[in-house]
Amino acid sequence: MSETSVAIGRRPGAPTRYGVTRDDLGELLASEGQPRYRADQVWRGLYEQLVGPAAITNLPAALRTRLEALLPLALEPVTESVADDGETVKFLSRVAGGYEVETVLMLYPDRATVCVSSQAGCAMGCGFCATGQAGFDRHLTTGEIVEQAVTAAARAKAAGRRLSNVVFMGMGEPLANETAMWPAVERLHGDLGLSARHLTVSTVGIVPGIRRLTERPLPVTLAVSLHAANDGLRDELVPINRRYPIDALLDACQGYLAAHGRRMSFEWAMIDGVNDRPSDAVELASLCRRLRPAAHVNLIPLNPTPGWPTTGSPLARVRDFRDHLESLGVQATVRRNRGTDIDAACGQLAARHREGQLAARHREDGSRDQQPAART
Repeated sequence: MSETSVAIGRRPGAPTRYGVTRDDLGELLASEGQPRYRADQVWRGLYEQLVGPAAITNLPAALRTRLEALLPLALEPVTESVADDGETVKFLSRVAGGYEVETVLMLYPDRATVCVSSQAGCAMGCGFCATGQAGFDRHLTTGEIVEQAVTAAARAKAAGRRLSNVVFMGMGEPLANETAMWPAVERLHGDLGLSARHLTVSTVGIVPGIRRLTERPLPVTLAVSLHAANDGLRDELVPINRRYPIDALLDACQGYLAAHGRRMSFEWAMIDGVNDRPSDAVELASLCRRLRPAAHVNLIPLNPTPGWPTTGSPLARVRDFRDHLESLGVQATVRRNRGTDIDAACGQLAARHREGQLAARHREDGSRDQQPAART
């Protein structure tokens, strides 16, 4: 099998439901004495009907039961939170090794977008990011990434929406896990039926990864988490900038745009008094105009992150910053902050869950300490 993901409690190397490739599935079914057409039936069930083997009704009952055992899910649900009148759902799942990852589904009147994680934790060290503060645990596998999207697609379908967009903007740096991330992109495109323009890969600026994306056949949308427009400030906010400074990053971005002809975006988390000044807008506009076509800017009101001393810019200043960029000829959008009451910013639900577990453990330990000693 090409996927080495394991379900919770499964032996290492065991296949998982969305970890197997189509060829893997055919081999597995052949080893069970099944005819070749069964692989097509199962694959359609998983990726078109968005159901597990138990609900693929054109399979024999015994085979359904067998496949449930042979192809378990890789994500173990931990908790989920719902906000915005049910339009934002955040899933917290546990993967092999006991690590927790987050997935956010955002429902709109005519579509649905899911933000998936590519790693458990993150090694990029951006201090204003809850995931960056937590550190790196491990890469996710292709199957674990795909399963996040399928889970969200099924939930969207139940709400009468079709999953239309997948953004790799959750926990982790996608281009640091490219060997698993790109096969997931291909699966989402070829089997879940999403167009390349509706698949967005975000990066903090891994220049070699951007150059490899340039050579890929699918013209996915590229988003760069920029957050500062000069090397001095970006070195502080996004430490990887010390290895790949802004000029090198822009050269790689321009190569991507030249190869695929698609506009890219800069993500800009608005931090009060740090990168929201008029001078920051001028510098950012200058960088955007260096690209052809010019980059679009997504302004992100910063969610509060425990341990980071600064706060997000006031909404009025965010809007003024947008207006300043537009006066300089740069298209900019203020991203709506959805799910702030459910810790929807990347890494926050996992951090909150860990804090809750730690607090409960302390309460339990304290309760035990207060118990009278057992008599002998």
